[in-house]
Amino acid sequence: MHNYLASIVILAAIGTVSAFAQDEKKVDRTPHIHGTVRGKYEYQPEDKKGRFEVRTARLSIDGKVTNWVSYKAEIDLADEGKIKMLDAYTRLSPFSKFDFTIGQMRVPFTIDAHRSPHQQYFANRSFIAKQVGNVRDVGATVGYTFNVGFPIRLEAGIFNGSGLTNQKDFWTNNINYSAKAQIFFPHGFNLTLSTQKIKPDNISVMMYDAGAYYHAHNWHVELEYLYKHYDHGAFHPVHSVDAFVNYDIPLRNKFFSKVSPLVRYDFMNDHSDGIRYLDGKENESGAMRITDYKRSRVTAGATLSIAKPFVSDIRLNYEKYFYSNDGIPKPSEKDKFVIEVMTRF
Repeated sequence: MHNYLASIVILAAIGTVSAFAQDEKKVDRTPHIHGTVRGKYEYQPEDKKGRFEVRTARLSIDGKVTNWVSYKAEIDLADEGKIKMLDAYTRLSPFSKFDFTIGQMRVPFTIDAHRSPHQQYFANRSFIAKQVGNVRDVGATVGYTFNVGFPIRLEAGIFNGSGLTNQKDFWTNNINYSAKAQIFFPHGFNLTLSTQKIKPDNISVMMYDAGAYYHAHNWHVELEYLYKHYDHGAFHPVHSVDAFVNYDIPLRNKFFSKVSPLVRYDFMNDHSDGIRYLDGKENESGAMRITDYKRSRVTAGATLSIAKPFVSDIRLNYEKYFYSNDGIPKPSEKDKFVIEVMTRF
């Protein structure tokens, strides 16, 4: 499978060369600068403690150098207290509706894990987006959009499996891959199917995801399911579900443009990150362990959208967790009230 995908990527790269030679049209090379800032306050009644946090402080720059070549670089200055380079890629578009991307990026997989922070509906991400299916990596992808009466977007890519920080001396005979199909049916319906293979340690992990949503008439209704399988029975399969409903109510208000009540249910059983541990530390002599205990969660609240030139939302959420008897909550995975202000510029 990965040899086939590698051949597609290489041929796509070669095919773009001749197209660039014909690119003599004028192009606007002005860089575009964007950013997202998310500040929030959380209170956990069980602990009777709260905290302020800057969860996101992203800056990105993107633009074109020719009609066929575009780029993007994005950094987060406050990703859980760390500075991280997120996106850093060049995209080649030699002909309409086709693109070839090489660099560091979020892999084409799932619906919710692919959302940027300013596109999220809730203050905190779903289990699918945060624990089970969230992967960024270094590699190359090809994408093609065609129309059969409605648009269909196909994407596939191959990746190192090294993650974001282990690139310099990383060499491998293993290739991770991902593929995704998005079908945009009429009247606001979407079906997304995707698969991904990763190898965080010595065992391959396959993930399969199916999701659908309806987005029209002020409604957004979404359901997504992810199945995660570990080779050789190294860990039991993981099932995860994310389902939510959002309704936008327009407001005739000088400050708020709309209010959006919303509710979400998400679930995951015991989950491993695919890495071997011994005595609590990464060790090749160890075994996979539970890194996230089985739990479900109900999140309810409302989002107030501010009518300003910058996109800005106030997200008010309450999260109720449900653990099995042997589940051990992490310090920040408990019932909580969340007030978050997100600004996108």
